[in-house]
Amino acid sequence: MSADQKPILDLRNLSKTFGDMKALTDVNLAVQPGEFVTVVGPSGCGKSTLFNIVAGLEEPDTGATVRFEDRSVMAKDLLGRVSFMPQRDLLLAWRNVIDNAILPLEMEGANRAEARKEAARMLPEFGLSGFDGKYPHELSGGMRQRVALMRTFMFKRDLMLLDEPFGALDALTRTMMQRWLLDVWQKHKRTVLFITHDVDEAIFLGDRVLVMSARPGTIKLERRIELERPRGGNVVTAPEFIALKRELLEAIEEESMKTFGPVG
Repeated sequence: MSADQKPILDLRNLSKTFGDMKALTDVNLAVQPGEFVTVVGPSGCGKSTLFNIVAGLEEPDTGATVRFEDRSVMAKDLLGRVSFMPQRDLLLAWRNVIDNAILPLEMEGANRAEARKEAARMLPEFGLSGFDGKYPHELSGGMRQRVALMRTFMFKRDLMLLDEPFGALDALTRTMMQRWLLDVWQKHKRTVLFITHDVDEAIFLGDRVLVMSARPGTIKLERRIELERPRGGNVVTAPEFIALKRELLEAIEEESMKTFGPVG
């Protein structure tokens, strides 16, 4: 990464208020092209609100600066310029794997036959060979998430927002999906912002981990992950991994306690 490279996303003094509730306050965040940034924090800290702003679904409060690809923009200008995968896979029950995957291309007016050919070429990469004609109810949770991720990748945008995509999966499937996602990310070199409640997942996937404070959410702590890539499963037992996990957990626990009143 060159020293003069401009961030793909640069947020300054970003706050968000809903009525009398302040969800975010003074968030400052710059994300470099090709970077994988993970975001953790206590429940209700505003992580999803932050994503909704970057996706163009919400406007921040007055006074915020949002820059995308080195240009000042309104949040609404980002709608359709970033790809966003929410927590649920949101597959359409009446569409098979191929037709769910090509939905964003169809919405952009692409030729349906050509889009299907492109999706078919991507099936092996996403572990979906032979499942092109299957429907969502015929797929496991992990496979549904792979279809949703394939759809997100087919929406060819340089910045991807992934909001807890593996949160509902069992531990083994989740671990396999993490390794698979890193393989796909390293091949496609997209920029990723990834929300998770799992500190191990945040460290394993990320170039940087951001810890958000209790509401109103802001960036409390930022740590760069110096672990070499590609990362194997044994990295989670490395001393530097464990030390970083301890630090992040302490920061999250400190913020989580603020959301509870004094006992007794």
